[in-house]
Amino acid sequence: MRLMLSGDKLNLEKVNILILDDNQQSLDILSQIISGFGAKNIARCTSVAEAREALSKQPVDLILTDAQMPDENGYEFARWIRQAAPEPVKFTPMVLITGHTPQSEVTVARDCGVNFVVTKPLVPAVLLQRFHWLSRENRKFVECATYAGPDRRFKRQGPPADMEGRRHDDLKGEVSEVSGTNMSQDEIDSLMKPTKATL
Repeated sequence: MRLMLSGDKLNLEKVNILILDDNQQSLDILSQIISGFGAKNIARCTSVAEAREALSKQPVDLILTDAQMPDENGYEFARWIRQAAPEPVKFTPMVLITGHTPQSEVTVARDCGVNFVVTKPLVPAVLLQRFHWLSRENRKFVECATYAGPDRRFKRQGPPADMEGRRHDDLKGEVSEVSGTNMSQDEIDSLMKPTKATL
């Protein structure tokens, strides 16, 4: 993504952004927030069909989509982007915006290939932080029979260097020296063996 970093500041002037939401008021709010960050090239779409049409004419550098829409939803759109869209569209960073964030929906969003999930009501500072993360992130793109998208195996690695974490238990980027000796295969097997518990 061409999110230009100048020191700690993002330069979004030359970044092409597509935003998708069937609710006109939500689309206006999101557009105003992104314009406030300095973005000038914003394609606004109110349906997945309209978004696909826009992407067929010009690839973008960032996609923000609402999760819940009447015909096709944001999850289906993300799956299409990752699995069926032509290059370079399929590699475009995606942020899914939703008002419902139980763990099950966050997992569905992750498995559709989005980079981040952001909750409503939108907080500009949170959205800007996700843009910073996307500009510094170096997750590999994974493609296999059941998934296409950024590597999902980063849950506890924490944010990119110089960024604050999301959780108190995020791991730091540095790996420390090994402490202690490795377990033997017998010790590992004994941990895996079912045992009866006496109550």
